Amino acid sequence: MREKTIKSTLKTPSDAVRSEADTKRERERKMEAVVGDDSVAPAPPVSAPPVQMQYNSPSLSRSPLLITLEPTSDNNNNNNQGSNPRGGGGHNRNRSFFTPLGSPIRKAIQMTKLDPQDAWLPITESRNGNAYYAAFHTLCSGIGIQALVLPVSFTILGWTWGIISLTIAFIWQLYTLWVLVKLHESAETGMRYSRYLHLFSATFGDKMGKIFAAFPIMYLSGGTCVALIIVGGSTSKLFFQILCGEGCAAKPMTSVEWYLVFTCAAVILAQLPNLNSIAGVSLIGSITAICFCTIMWLVSVTNGRLDGVSYDPIKEEPNMAYIFSVLNAFGIIAFAFRGHNLTLEIQGTMPSDEKKPSHVPMWRGVKVAYLIVALCLFPLTIGGYWAYGHKIPSSGGMLTAIYQFHGRDTSQAVLALTSLFVIVNAVSSFQIYAMPMFDDMESKYTGRMNRPCPWWLRALFRVMFTYGCFFVAVAIPFLGSLSGLIGGVAVPITFAYPCFMWLKIKKPKKQSFMWYLNWGLGVSGIVLSVILIAAGVYVVIDTGIKVSFFKPA
Repeated sequence: MREKTIKSTLKTPSDAVRSEADTKRERERKMEAVVGDDSVAPAPPVSAPPVQMQYNSPSLSRSPLLITLEPTSDNNNNNNQGSNPRGGGGHNRNRSFFTPLGSPIRKAIQMTKLDPQDAWLPITESRNGNAYYAAFHTLCSGIGIQALVLPVSFTILGWTWGIISLTIAFIWQLYTLWVLVKLHESAETGMRYSRYLHLFSATFGDKMGKIFAAFPIMYLSGGTCVALIIVGGSTSKLFFQILCGEGCAAKPMTSVEWYLVFTCAAVILAQLPNLNSIAGVSLIGSITAICFCTIMWLVSVTNGRLDGVSYDPIKEEPNMAYIFSVLNAFGIIAFAFRGHNLTLEIQGTMPSDEKKPSHVPMWRGVKVAYLIVALCLFPLTIGGYWAYGHKIPSSGGMLTAIYQFHGRDTSQAVLALTSLFVIVNAVSSFQIYAMPMFDDMESKYTGRMNRPCPWWLRALFRVMFTYGCFFVAVAIPFLGSLSGLIGGVAVPITFAYPCFMWLKIKKPKKQSFMWYLNWGLGVSGIVLSVILIAAGVYVVIDTGIKVSFFKPA
């Protein structure tokens, strides 16, 4: 018995060594089977949602969501720490997170880098837009009261140069519109620039943005709203006179009172919360714009040319005055294409993901909209100039000409309907041009208070802005006579800045076609802007304007 015990005691260490060696060899074989080929090693489960869901999640458009790259949960680190055969649990787990799904997941995370304020501001509060909404908004901002004075530019430029200038301006602004649509979102950083000023500041810096872009953008929005109140109020007064008739005994309201009536209608519509919510308003504005443009050129053409119409370009003496009048005509044409300060805002209302970026539906809507714009502006300009020639009124353009020359030989129903279309279009266009101003006012509150703007304060902001425009319209009723000067201010926004932003962001190869094209158009736009502003000031001083502060006609 004692010998057996000794033998077992002597045998045990040997067996233990052999058993431990076998276990070690078996563990190494298993490890080689697991670690031998990294390409087939099973990756730990990824807890992130699919790429498509992160792009299109409804919460992205309604709450400020920021996703971090590094997981911070201690439980996840502990759970994965023994499962990594190479050790270093947490570090290698992060590596496996981005392999092989690293690239798409990283893009998804970058695409969700939304500004926390975006979900609180009226332009980006809703991201449910589509190509139809884009077409409605673009068409409503692309056709409007600015189209009515286009035939006036032909009285200076004549047939040939008038048509050439209008065609070049149309193609030029259509190209810069395409540039803005393409620059709206960056595939490298995943950022979306839903405001013109933000894109400009991100490209050239905040200081440059405040100096060169902030004033023209706000001037276009605010100045256009003031002009819309003047036109809408004046046309409302005319509409009432047509309905009332010549023997009407009702006491007519003054121009200021009609301005106030129009402003009250604009205030009511301004309570719609965001840019997507006014898509129906923009649709109505687009339809009425098409209607009044079509009615005006049809009435002008069907009634024939006026007696004594001349198409020879007006040449003033001295030559310097003629040169400045030609430049002022270019400014009128440029003023007709002024909606580019709304392009990025409209595109910002659309969802976007890697498979369906927002520029696809946006450009589809823009193409349809500007096809209709061309079908309205060119017949209106050419038909109006053919019918009236030099006799077309410089103030009011086609709208004044219709009532002045065809007020008696045209059906009163047609004239009343035309006036109604102008009024509805003006109050509809007011909403889309005012939206960047509403957005800017609310952004100052949300940036300082770090919370959404309450409904009562939002309503107060919009009432204050709209009645502020009413005050300016009453104080400066001759603003419509400055269309050439305003066009000069708008030129860089439409024709120059998009080209420079393309050069800075896309960095085309030097001396390539795109490099020459954008440099040429950008420099030409800046030079044209400076010359047009100088020409507008000269024409205003030389020809004079009936200045009547606080005395609307």
